Amino acid sequence: RQPAFPGTDWRDRTAIRQGGVIPMSLKTHDIAIIGTGFAGLGAAIRLQQEGFSDFVLLEKSDEVGGTWRDNTYPGCACDVQSHLYSFSFEPNPDWSRMFARQPEILDYLKHCARKYHLYPKVRFHTEVTGASWDEDAAVWTVSGPDGAILRARKLVSGMGGLSRPAYPQIKGLENFQGQTFHSQQWNHDYPLSGKRVAVIGTGASAIQFVPQIAGRVARLDLYQRTPPWILPKPDRAIRAAERTLFRLVPRAQEAIRNALYWQFEARAAGFVVNPRIMKLPERWARSHIRNQIPDRALRRRVTPDYTIGCKRILISNDYYPALTRDNVNLLTDGIREITATGIIDTQGVEREVDAIIFGTGFAATDPIGTMRITGRDGRDLKETVTAKPEAYLGTTIAGFPNLFFLTGPNTGLGHNSLIYMIESQVEYLLQAFGHMREQGLRAIEVREKVQDRFNAGLRSKLGKAVWSAGGCRSWYLDEQGRNITLWPDFTWRFRQMTARFRSADYAIDTGRWREPLPRAA
Repeated sequence: RQPAFPGTDWRDRTAIRQGGVIPMSLKTHDIAIIGTGFAGLGAAIRLQQEGFSDFVLLEKSDEVGGTWRDNTYPGCACDVQSHLYSFSFEPNPDWSRMFARQPEILDYLKHCARKYHLYPKVRFHTEVTGASWDEDAAVWTVSGPDGAILRARKLVSGMGGLSRPAYPQIKGLENFQGQTFHSQQWNHDYPLSGKRVAVIGTGASAIQFVPQIAGRVARLDLYQRTPPWILPKPDRAIRAAERTLFRLVPRAQEAIRNALYWQFEARAAGFVVNPRIMKLPERWARSHIRNQIPDRALRRRVTPDYTIGCKRILISNDYYPALTRDNVNLLTDGIREITATGIIDTQGVEREVDAIIFGTGFAATDPIGTMRITGRDGRDLKETVTAKPEAYLGTTIAGFPNLFFLTGPNTGLGHNSLIYMIESQVEYLLQAFGHMREQGLRAIEVREKVQDRFNAGLRSKLGKAVWSAGGCRSWYLDEQGRNITLWPDFTWRFRQMTARFRSADYAIDTGRWREPLPRAA
């Protein structure tokens, strides 16, 4: 029988990539999961529950948590209510606030790892720099900075889109003699008190940390390229009586979770069905500006000129008041260059600063970064997704057998909880793995025509959505202006689509799996 994925001899390609020798001492697992954030841990827990025991989690750091481990800037918190921003199978009755802050979310993830006995499954300090598909053996060889790490028959990427900080390209940045850091890599050892600080960027991170540091610094220059739309944040402490109720009557918390879900889901009507509906939240946002900023000139500078929802809608009760402080300057002229001691704007005005903090977000459209993943026939994943940035159900990509993505292309959300999407994808890959186990399959690969048909439908919906027609430029779009980030529909429809694994959508390799043969140097 001819293999489903023909190509050049696997030993030749692997030997070249691994320096001429295939290390036969490598452990071969059934499943390898990259990352231990919500995606990686969620997949591991459900795999364990469904009887898949031969899996390993690969974590570059020394603790689980992903985004919520790495982002420790002042004021870091979630903008989705706690009851919804958590696993459906692991409710937490003890959330202290409606919108949980970073330490509490990290504690929740650690709790999940402990409760489901995942720590023994994690290989910490294990950075994944690449993976290559061995066609004859039907295994992935996963590599780190010092060479091959392990082999796995199935590879699951739990790397989130908010894992790599993005820096702007500004002339002279390398010449600055003061302190610089990104919000994701906050320098807690640097004393901000009494310092002249420049913050570049006014996105989701900046509107959280700017109010926290504005009262400590001598002067804060906030460089805004495009103002965000901001709504009030309905946050409050959760009362002790409420937490007791959730512990004693879990269905009460479940009811709140369901109510929040459908409340958020209704927003999709404005995002993807009829963007004119967005005029309603825009009036609310304008009222929020008027209520919090008395100065009319400042109001004009913080009021966006694009349709609300085109860029990420933010929530805050303390950002606008922080801008009204005497020591805070909102600067909108743009940056011409950075000198050894300060920043020169496009009008030629130089302002000396002691530190520059980047609130410039993440490389959300390029989560792979420098990682090299090589699939069937030597296909390079980075080249493939650059030319064709898409997947089937955001989960599988043609040319890359047995490779599954969580939070892959077009699974991000502008209106609801990403955890819902992650759980939908996890159930889909569980079905795929179960089908492979029952049928004795060693490899599956989505058919390119199936992937193309699915993404043609996405593009049709994206063209009508507020992100494409709202008149703004955002991190949702790649350099070619393609929206490869967001799901352009209701999330319940995504769950509907991922509810059943269809084997007809995939090319199947029924050959028997076997250990690769050693190759001499």
